[in-house]
Amino acid sequence: MGLREIAYLCTLETKTSININKNESNFQVMKGIHVTSEIKPLKKVLLHRPGRELLNLTPNTLEELLFDDIPYLKVAEEEHDAFSQVLRDNGVEVVYLEDLMAEVLDIDADIREKFLRQFIEEAGICATKYHDIIYNYLNGIKSSKELVLKTMEGIYLQDLPRDPHEVENSLVDQVRGDSRFVVKPMPNLYFTRDPFACIGTGVSINRMFSVTRCRETIYGDYIFRYHPDFKEVDHYYDRTLPYRIEGGDILNLNEHTLAIGISQRTEPDGIELIAKNIFKNGNTAIDTVLAIHIPETRAFMHLDTVFTQIDHDKFTVHPGILGPLEVFKLTRGEGENEIKLERKEETLEEILAESLGLEHVTLIKCGGGDLITAEREQWNDGSNTLCIAPGKVIVYERNNVTNAILRDEGITVLEIPSSELSRGRGGPRCMSMPLWRD
Repeated sequence: MGLREIAYLCTLETKTSININKNESNFQVMKGIHVTSEIKPLKKVLLHRPGRELLNLTPNTLEELLFDDIPYLKVAEEEHDAFSQVLRDNGVEVVYLEDLMAEVLDIDADIREKFLRQFIEEAGICATKYHDIIYNYLNGIKSSKELVLKTMEGIYLQDLPRDPHEVENSLVDQVRGDSRFVVKPMPNLYFTRDPFACIGTGVSINRMFSVTRCRETIYGDYIFRYHPDFKEVDHYYDRTLPYRIEGGDILNLNEHTLAIGISQRTEPDGIELIAKNIFKNGNTAIDTVLAIHIPETRAFMHLDTVFTQIDHDKFTVHPGILGPLEVFKLTRGEGENEIKLERKEETLEEILAESLGLEHVTLIKCGGGDLITAEREQWNDGSNTLCIAPGKVIVYERNNVTNAILRDEGITVLEIPSSELSRGRGGPRCMSMPLWRD
């Protein structure tokens, strides 16, 4: 990047400063957030490398922890590393959730203590005895990164140092044994798209649909409050608000327009509230929210599982949502805290074209015209693409029919392996949270 381009970026009206990284990677050091599109060149992205939390999935906990099967960790790590490498090979800086959170904990001891106390409380540890034991155990882990990874992994009773006499005389221990969890794992963390969402130059710290995933948002909350690169970012939503909303339902169509899915995981009340918060914020150009109502099922859990943008005028879509589709347009009302609501009667193609200022858009059906193929490949996230530049996407290699169709439409398709990653029901977009797009 030349000095002219750097000077241009520095004029953006964001709370962001840009420097040139002096290390071997030559990546820019980009502070803050800048995501006003689904397709503009991706420069910085947040991931979480699957860890030992996947080892703590069992057949009895799959439903509670939102998995349909148990991934093989070794292969899942290899697949995720391949994903990360494709990003780096295409000029994207990759940062990891666990590293950013560790950097927050290293700021000072007060933040570390506050985090541990909050984490233990939200893990459902009510008894003072266990609270103190778990606090001392976690606080004894000196490496901040190892501490963060342990909070993600979960804690067995047998992990905790305890008096043998107390264990011998505890009815709970005698009945349940050492193998029970006192703090449950968070295996969904490698889907970094959902706990928070980057919107323009601000962020939504989300309230999750499932109790299992609610603790995931603690990390984003601390990063966007305390990390020096992100603490100045505007907050459009807070994890303590009463209505559910998740990042997989939030798409940045352009500088002025968001699309948000009304889905199994995101409530209409949450969309109204975030729209009000965005509209009254003076640092954003967003003036329109399209609320798209999709079937509320696990297979269609988020908008991005059935619909993603891949080029200026092209989208992938699961044909199962293309019946009568309810779309509502939310804009500023007359009062400061009011919303103007309009039900859109046009087709989805017409609505998208109008929003993007185009004559027409193309919806590319997952699996083509074959219903069985569409259902199979959508289940394996055939519509969940991560666009890293206009017309250039990362996809799971297993969806060969859809991938061939994308190539026929002129899209550059970068495939990654997914035999284990896909068991968590999420694709490349689900596994990534863009922090900066040009």
